[in-house]
Amino acid sequence: MAPPAEISIPSTILSNTESKPFTLYNITLRLPLRSFVVQKRYSDFATLHTALASQVGAPPPAPLPSKSWFSSTVSSAELTEERRRGLETYLRAIAESPDRRWRDTSLWRSFLSLPSSSSTANSSVSAHGMVSTAAVGAADPTTWLDLHREMKAALHGAHSWLGKRDGAHEKNDAKAAAEAGAQAKRELVKVGTLCSSLSDGLRAIQDSHRLGDGEIRRRRDMLASARVEKEGLEKLSNQVSAAAGAPGGRNNGRDASWGTERSTLLGGSPSGSSSTTATSWRTSGRVFGAPLPETDRTRELDNGQVLQVQKQVMNGQDQEIGMLAAAVRRQREMGIAIKDEVDRQNEMLDHLNEDVDRVGSKLWVARNRMKKL
Repeated sequence: MAPPAEISIPSTILSNTESKPFTLYNITLRLPLRSFVVQKRYSDFATLHTALASQVGAPPPAPLPSKSWFSSTVSSAELTEERRRGLETYLRAIAESPDRRWRDTSLWRSFLSLPSSSSTANSSVSAHGMVSTAAVGAADPTTWLDLHREMKAALHGAHSWLGKRDGAHEKNDAKAAAEAGAQAKRELVKVGTLCSSLSDGLRAIQDSHRLGDGEIRRRRDMLASARVEKEGLEKLSNQVSAAAGAPGGRNNGRDASWGTERSTLLGGSPSGSSSTTATSWRTSGRVFGAPLPETDRTRELDNGQVLQVQKQVMNGQDQEIGMLAAAVRRQREMGIAIKDEVDRQNEMLDHLNEDVDRVGSKLWVARNRMKKL
């Protein structure tokens, strides 16, 4: 049995889509594999409560927050917060109750727009149903991280499908290769949609000041890294397929030295070569340790793309070195500032000692005069 959805109402928004403004409650649902947001107004909760009590024959385990006749959530922030907490408690009581009668109804699943196994992370339903990721979900800092993990999983899936496609090409299985390539394309489209949604959500989070500047920069870097990985996979999907689909695949006469050149780029010896041959193509200089084995990241890339990956890694290392150098400079500046402050404190202590000595001398003179008197 699947674990129950984790339900919360972290925020509310004021809607002006109708003649009279009203409050929408952002219900965040975190499932084992993904998260999404549903927007509902108080009247939707009241309708659900009445329908559940009528269908099950008993009211839900928690009472629904009462309606206020003298004030409105549109004009009262205190009432909005109180009702938000009450509605969150109401939903959690149904979701976590040992009695499953209420949450096993179609009313409950329809109210929360709970997805079936075939639904996707970015589907949208009616006006008050599940909201698209770009609209609300990515604007919540916690849900943003869930969606980012989903995007990384899609990137990994695209990478895996591209590997299966190349394996099918090597076996001359055109049908399997086409299916794997199509699956990789779908994953990349999903990544593009999630990346755009996360970018919009990050701007909304920044405008609402719900996260600090440092965390905003970190998440922006995470998005930039995902975009670079997506672009690399798209190039691989568009370029390698043509090379793999050529007569003879990668082992044709068009690129007979592919293995040697590729191994040169990777820093290892080509498979099947003797030690004498391996020595001939190595560059001069000292070699520390054994050649590195090829990884999943480079296995399905051609020579130009392997070189591009190496350049990206080197650029990343240069950036890390620059950040380390900046940190060292800051530490040096802090050390100099601490030394200057200690010197000033020592100087002040010296002045204090001189003042104490001077006052002590005056007291000694005054004491002697008093003795004479």
